[in-house]
Amino acid sequence: MDINAKRQERAGLAKQARDILTAAENDGGRNLTAEESTKFDRLMEQVDGCDAQIEREEKLRAKERSIDDEPGDQPGRGDDRDGGERNGPDGGDAQMRAFRQYLIGGRASLSPEQARTLIAGSDPEGGYLVAPQQFVTELVQAVDDAVQLRGLATVHRLTEAASLGIPTLDTDMNDAEWTSEVGTGSQDDALRLGKRELTPNPLAKRTKISRKLLRLTANRAENLVRERLGYKFAVSEEKAYMVGDGNKKPLGVFTASSAGIPTSRDVEIGTGGAIPTAAGSFTVADQLIDAKYALKAAYWRRARWLYHRDLVKTIRKLKTTDGQYIWKAGLSDQPDTILEVPYVVSEYAPNTITANGYVGMIADFSFYHIADALNLEIQRLVELYAEANQVGFIGRREVDGMPVLAEAFVRLKVKA
Repeated sequence: MDINAKRQERAGLAKQARDILTAAENDGGRNLTAEESTKFDRLMEQVDGCDAQIEREEKLRAKERSIDDEPGDQPGRGDDRDGGERNGPDGGDAQMRAFRQYLIGGRASLSPEQARTLIAGSDPEGGYLVAPQQFVTELVQAVDDAVQLRGLATVHRLTEAASLGIPTLDTDMNDAEWTSEVGTGSQDDALRLGKRELTPNPLAKRTKISRKLLRLTANRAENLVRERLGYKFAVSEEKAYMVGDGNKKPLGVFTASSAGIPTSRDVEIGTGGAIPTAAGSFTVADQLIDAKYALKAAYWRRARWLYHRDLVKTIRKLKTTDGQYIWKAGLSDQPDTILEVPYVVSEYAPNTITANGYVGMIADFSFYHIADALNLEIQRLVELYAEANQVGFIGRREVDGMPVLAEAFVRLKVKA
């Protein structure tokens, strides 16, 4: 039964009965004539009949809902312990009940509330019905690449200043001298202090998403957009920390620069523009040892190797003359190391083995300093894309970074 049509019929009958009484009142408040009285009674009987039909239909629907709510009827739904209607962002029980009612009695059998749970978009009749759809919280995607360097670096937060000055010891004085009890040693004017200046640079990204999708997913899509913006900003920063040229962006560790890590901190690896791994070729192993010991022992405690996974694979293939692998994996309670130094892998480190190209490094990355002037800020644009029924999102951030002490870094450069 179309319960809405029955309610409208009842309202029409009640109005006709009200019109009879109103006419008598407007006519000097007279009593109803016999004909009016008969018609009034007949209308009221019809109203009572409509009430009875509506009541029966509502009781039947209530019973159907109670059957739907019985435990075990739909595995995995759980109990509704607060007595409220479970109509969450993933479809909800109210939507499922409305959909079942639609399958049984068609669109005309739906109450206004049930119809609203199934309506999306628009058609000439003001909307179309959709089957309930559950939205999971997980996003189906390829695995995110790790962003390593920021977690190893020293990070500063700027609150008022426009830039960050980091004092450096450019030239040290000579060692102290043995002298007499009253002596003061010779004057030493060699001490020179310098400064590394970090000026956070703006980083931005804009994207749009359908308002309909936001509505149907109860803003889960918005949360995913915000999450992806955060990750994409981290990726852009990681790339700059690796190979940035320092021009309106961070200065990368794999960029040779007198302002960061000069070429004097390079150690050659491989030969002829390649890194051989054949059995009995110990050259690469020797060169890795050279790289480690080019770094002062004081930096070893916090030092890490940094490679792309392709380079870790290459190093892992180094063999002895009898074909045994030189590099052995760490024990179960110890991390894998190369020459007793842990390594980290970044997808954004160089991985092209070519003559004079960089392929890795060993360093104490706490001497890479990062200055943040603006944490990731995401602005929601509602009106700008209203005509397209979309919501815009703009992410903004300000950051800079650079190596501040060259001797804490040793780069691996492929030998020509």
